[in-house]
Amino acid sequence: MSVPLVFITTFQIENGALEKFKEAARRSTDFLEANGSHLMAEVCIDEKEMRAHGVQVHRDSESILTHWQLADPYMRDVMQYITTTRVDIYGQPNEAVIDGMRRLSSPGVVISVTPRFVGFSRLPDIE
Repeated sequence: MSVPLVFITTFQIENGALEKFKEAARRSTDFLEANGSHLMAEVCIDEKEMRAHGVQVHRDSESILTHWQLADPYMRDVMQYITTTRVDIYGQPNEAVIDGMRRLSSPGVVISVTPRFVGFSRLPDIE
C-alpha cells in the first residue's frame, strides 16, 4: 500500500501582485483538478501578511514527479508573483523527488523532510 506524501509550501506574495497571484493560482488549481494525480490540493492566503501556503497530498513520489511535468506551464505563471520561502514534506519521498526539490528551489529556501512514523488514512484505497 502506498503511503501518501504531504507537501506544504510557503510563499511570499510580491507587493501589488495579490490579485494576479489569485487568478494564476485559480487557473493552476482548476487545471490540476481536471488533469492532475493529486489526492488533494489547496491554496490558503494570509492577505495581511501577503503570505500563501500550498498544501498538496500525493499518493506517492511518482505522483509528485508527474505533477511537476504536467503543471510546469501553470506553475511558471504562478511563480512570477511569489517567492518560495519554505517547503515542508511529510512522508518518505524517493531520491528523485528530493533531488527535484533541490533543483527547483532557490538558494535560501528551507526544505524540510519529516519521515512518516505511524498513522492511518480515511482516504479511499490508493493502491
